Amino acid sequence: MASSLTRDSASNAGYEKTFLGHPRGLANLFMTEMWERYSFYGMRALLVLYLSASVAKGGLGFDTATAVAIYSVYNAMVYLLALPGGWFGDRLWGARKTVAVSGTIIMIGHFMLALPMQVSFFIGLALIAAGSGLLKANISTMVGHLYRDKNDPRRDGGFTIFYMGINLGAFVAPLTIGYVGEKINWHYGFAMAGIGMAFGLAFFFLGFRNLAPESSRVPAPLSDAERAGIIKKALIWLAVAAAAYGVVGLSGSFSIDWVLWPLTILGLVLPAWYLFRVKRDPDLEPVERSRMSAYVWFFVAAAVFWGIYDQTGSTLSLFADNNTSGTLFGFDFPASWFQSLNPLYVMALAPVFAWLWVALARRSKEPSTLVKFTQGLVLIGASFFVMMLAQAASAGGVMVTPLWLCSVYLIQTVGELTLSPVGLSLTTKLAPAKYASQMMGVWFLAVTAGDSVIALLQLLGAPTDTEWWFASQGALAVLAGVAIFMYRRKVQPLMGGVH
Repeated sequence: MASSLTRDSASNAGYEKTFLGHPRGLANLFMTEMWERYSFYGMRALLVLYLSASVAKGGLGFDTATAVAIYSVYNAMVYLLALPGGWFGDRLWGARKTVAVSGTIIMIGHFMLALPMQVSFFIGLALIAAGSGLLKANISTMVGHLYRDKNDPRRDGGFTIFYMGINLGAFVAPLTIGYVGEKINWHYGFAMAGIGMAFGLAFFFLGFRNLAPESSRVPAPLSDAERAGIIKKALIWLAVAAAAYGVVGLSGSFSIDWVLWPLTILGLVLPAWYLFRVKRDPDLEPVERSRMSAYVWFFVAAAVFWGIYDQTGSTLSLFADNNTSGTLFGFDFPASWFQSLNPLYVMALAPVFAWLWVALARRSKEPSTLVKFTQGLVLIGASFFVMMLAQAASAGGVMVTPLWLCSVYLIQTVGELTLSPVGLSLTTKLAPAKYASQMMGVWFLAVTAGDSVIALLQLLGAPTDTEWWFASQGALAVLAGVAIFMYRRKVQPLMGGVH
């Protein structure tokens, strides 16, 4: 770790110190994000397995459909809450305070999961979803604050280092938390996730002096009238919800479906409403409205992609547990370890793809954004066709080789690297000036929409342990990719010169 004592002024002492040639604060944010992702992915690797495990085995004993629906709704809410998370940072607390509060909420949530009570488990799950949404939108903003010049050549490299922390935490988490949770005690595993978040908070608080002053400021603070209006509306909605659920509870008809159905519908309606609201804004220029029309195509395609991709922690995790041998080359391992494959593949392949796009661009052969989206959708669809074959091979209780899932995760990771970075970049390019900051939250809403569709299918009783489940979604993804490719000459002009 390199260090320089150069300072612009005494008030900025520590801010100019460097970490691998970058502002010292990057080290603190890297460690905070790495440990937060460690807690997030470690808990998620256990979630559906714990929900579906029998009470005799220490689990909650939900049927497969309910377990997958809970997992999908939880994941959808994490990304849905990223949108108000950005609002909290911009209007209420500032990025630094929002991250501190949200990290604390996440930590408390994990420790509530560690308590062997069903009520505390679901309260903890809600806290983690809320905290993760708040944190996700603000910690990346704080990385940007470290580079006072937006044209600083170190900026892209800083974000690359920061995002490596995500994959490093996601890789290690299932190997440790997953093992302890599955092999020793579920609640010990959840407690480990809480300890991980505590480490992240420690690095964050200890590095306060290394963070940029902008991270403490509220860019557009609420006026007193706005604050009073928001509190009034929040209290009204809270009272309505409390009254409704109070009636349901007193009638004795309350079940988990009374939570899953409203949240699933919210996860479908809110993204559609928000896109419609942005697109119909009279303040938009004609070219901006046209670009939003193009963006709807990409948003729907991304929702299809993420709906399939996020099943790595639900249907694929259950397949790993119920239908896959836990032995490879004589080595035994728990089902949750499969969740480490994706971050491992990302760390190995991301530099290759970064080099590939640059090399193709130099030869004027780099695929267009539309073609890259097509490739991502076709690949995610192909991964589920492979899963269809794996499901058929496991018929009659046969435990299939782990290489099936290793192949599926590899195909999905290649698809992710083709679509996800492009989608993030495209969102910034197509975003109307008025919604430049909010559109990153809109991109996350594609995850919400995709996961909510999966939850809806589960609530309607669609079985996940059949070849039909994998074949139908694989076909949908491939058809979506083909549709984008076939209509690319109609979509491209809508993009207003963006390529």
